[in-house]
Amino acid sequence: MVNIVNGLIARLWYVIESLFSYGYALVESFVFIAVSSLLITWRQLISGSADSDEADVLVPTDHRASQGPKKLIRIYYGSQTGTAKGFAEQLFKDVDKLKEDVNCEEISLHDLASVDADGLSDFNKLATPDRIPVAIFLLSTYEDGKAPQKVHWFANTIEDYASDFRVSKAFLKNVHYIVFGLGNSLYDINFNKASLDLNQNLKQLGALPILVLTKGDENPLTSEFGSLVADFNMWKRRVLRSLLSEGELPSSMESNTEAQELIESSSDDDQDDDDRTSDKDRKDQKNNDSKSQLRQRKPLKPGSNGSSEKKGMIQNGSNGGVLDLEDIGTVVKAARKKVAQEKEERYNGILKEMVTPDLRQALTKQGYKIIGTHSGVKLCRWTKSMLRGRGGCYKHTFYGIESHRCMEATPSLACANKCVFCWRHHSNPVGTEWKWQMEDPNTILDGMLQNHYKMINEFKGAPGVMQHRLDEGMQARHCALSLVGEPIMYPEINRFVRLLHEKGISTFLVTNAQFPDAIQNLDPVTQLYVSVDAATKETLKKIDRPLFKDFWERFIDSLKALRDKKQRTVYRLTLVKEFNVTEIENYAKLVELGNPDFIEIKGVTYCGTSKASTLTMENVPWHEEVAEFSKNLCSTYLPDYQLACEHEHSNCVLIANKRFLIDNEWHTWIDYDKFHKLFEEYKSSGTSFSALDYAARTPDWACYGATERGFDPIETRWQRKNNKKEIGGC
Repeated sequence: MVNIVNGLIARLWYVIESLFSYGYALVESFVFIAVSSLLITWRQLISGSADSDEADVLVPTDHRASQGPKKLIRIYYGSQTGTAKGFAEQLFKDVDKLKEDVNCEEISLHDLASVDADGLSDFNKLATPDRIPVAIFLLSTYEDGKAPQKVHWFANTIEDYASDFRVSKAFLKNVHYIVFGLGNSLYDINFNKASLDLNQNLKQLGALPILVLTKGDENPLTSEFGSLVADFNMWKRRVLRSLLSEGELPSSMESNTEAQELIESSSDDDQDDDDRTSDKDRKDQKNNDSKSQLRQRKPLKPGSNGSSEKKGMIQNGSNGGVLDLEDIGTVVKAARKKVAQEKEERYNGILKEMVTPDLRQALTKQGYKIIGTHSGVKLCRWTKSMLRGRGGCYKHTFYGIESHRCMEATPSLACANKCVFCWRHHSNPVGTEWKWQMEDPNTILDGMLQNHYKMINEFKGAPGVMQHRLDEGMQARHCALSLVGEPIMYPEINRFVRLLHEKGISTFLVTNAQFPDAIQNLDPVTQLYVSVDAATKETLKKIDRPLFKDFWERFIDSLKALRDKKQRTVYRLTLVKEFNVTEIENYAKLVELGNPDFIEIKGVTYCGTSKASTLTMENVPWHEEVAEFSKNLCSTYLPDYQLACEHEHSNCVLIANKRFLIDNEWHTWIDYDKFHKLFEEYKSSGTSFSALDYAARTPDWACYGATERGFDPIETRWQRKNNKKEIGGC
C-alpha cells in the first residue's frame, strides 16, 4: 500500500514539474519576443528616416493602392531598334503582376506607330470619378533629335495639336502620364529630344505628369546609373512605387514634389551635385520650365564596384522581377557607394574602361577576342576559307594578300558613327574623342597575335584544312585594321603601326573620315582607306548617323588630307539601294578632292535581321549593278580611272588610277617585302616613298573581265548545296 502511494506521489510530482517547465518556457518565449520587438522598434526610431526613404526608392510590397479610383494603364512605346519595345514589355509584365495592388482595372501595350493624338483624346474621355487614365511612354530618339521613323505620325500630330491655338489646353486634362526617353548623350543637343518634345507637348495639352521626365542614356560614361538598362530598371521601380502609392495620383508637378523627393536620393552625397550643375543639366532645366523640375535633385548613380551580385541587381533588375523589400537597402547602398566612388575617381582623374562588362559579354558572344579594355581581334571567314583552299577575299584578288595569313583587328572598338549598315549590329561603343583607359601598343599587339594564333590553331585537324596553309597561318603577314570601330582614334596608332611593320606585317587601315587631323599625322601604312558612304551631306547623315555636329566638314577635310598622302590610298564606297546609288556625279566630285589611287565599290552586305538597321535584301545590289555603276562612274566622270579588278563573290569592283596601268598591265598588287624595306628607310632616314614604289603586277585572272571573275584558279571553288547565287563578302 505504501509503495502504491509513493508511486502516485512521484507521478503527480512529475506532472507538476513538467507543467511548470513548459509554462516557464512559454513565459520565457513571450518575454523574449516582447523584448525583441521593443528593440527592433527602438532601432528603427533611432535610425531616422533615411532607411525608410531607401525603402521608398524602389518598390514596396504592401497593397497601399488597393483603395480609391481604378487605374486604366496604357503603356506606349516608340522604338527604332527594338530596345524601347523590350523595355515596355518588361514594364507591362511587372505592372500586370501587381495589377490588384496597383488597383488597375485594365492594362494594355501599344505601339506608337499605330497611335495619334486623337487616340489619346479617346483615352482621356474614359476618365470618370472612379477611373483614372494613366499613359506611360517609352520613346527613343533617332535621327536629328526626332522620334523613330514609324512614330513620326504620332509625334507630328501631338506637336500640331499642342501648337494649334484652336485646340483646348485641357485636351488631355484627365490623362496622367510618365515619360522615359532612350537616347545617347553623345548626340549633345539632340540627346533625348524626342522624349523632351513629347513631355512638353503633353503638358501643353493639359496632361498631368506623375514623375519628371527620365532620360535614359546609352553612353555608360554619362548614364545616371551606368547603362541604359540600369537607367530603365531604376526608373521602372520608381514608376511601380508611384502606382502603388496611397490616394489619388498627383494632379500637377507641384503636388508631386513631395512624392518625387521620396523617390529621389535623400543622401547628403547628392547635395554637392546641386551646386555643380552641368551645362547639359542647365539646358534640360530650360526645356522643362515647371517649378518642381527646377527643384528636382539629381538622381542617384548606382555602382558596380561592390559585389557582382549587387551589380546584377542594379543592371538586371533582380532578373527582371519586382525587387523584394529586404533587398532594397542593399541596392540603394551599393548605388550610393558608387556615387561616392565616381566622385573620387573624377576628382583624381581616373578614366573608365571603354568596354563595360555588358559590352564585353555581347562582343565575346559574337566571336570577338577582347584585348585589354579597348582592343579586339576576330577570325575572318575568308581566313577560314583559304585555310581550306576554297579561295581568298577580294583583297587577295585586288592586292595579293594571303587571306589565311591576315589578322583582322582593331586597337579601338569605339566609333564616331552609327551606320545603318553596321555589320556589327552597333554592339561596339561610340565616342567622339578618346576618354578611356589606354593600354600600350606592345601589350595590345601581343594579345592580338596570341589570340589570333590560338584561333588559327583550333583548325588543326578540321576537315579540309591544308596543313601547309595552317603552318603559314601561324605567321601573320597582314593586318586589316577594319574589324570594328575607328582604329585611328587610338592615341598611339603610329607606335602600333610601327610595331606591326617591325614584325613584317602589312597594314590596311580603314577610317570613317571623321578625324582629319589624325589622318594628317598618320605614319605611312601599307594602304590607307577612307569610307565614303555617301556623296552629299544629307545622305551621309542619313546613312552614317555621325555623332559630330560638323561631320560634313570633317568628312571633306579627311578627303583632302588623304590627297597629301604619298602611299597607297583607297576610297571605299558601299552601295545601298534606295540610299546612295543615284549620287554618281557627286561621288565624282569627292574623288577630285582626295585623288585616291584606288576606289573600291562594294554592294552592302546584308547581315540578316538586325534591330539596329532597317535594311533588307532589297537594299543589296547585284554584282552586275555594282559593275554597271562603276563603269558609268569611270566612263562619264573619271577619265583618269579605269576598271581594274573584280571579285564577284564579294560583290566588289576595283577602280584604279591609270598610273597603275604600266605597259598596258595593271599593277594593283603589292610587293610587301619592298614595302617593309622602304618603311625601314623612312624610319631611319626619313626618306619618303610613293605608292608606285612598291606596286606589283596584277595576275590576269584578277583583272576585270577575266573569266575567273576574281577567283584564284589555284583554289578550289566550293558551291553551296542549294546552288543559289550568293551576295556578300568580307
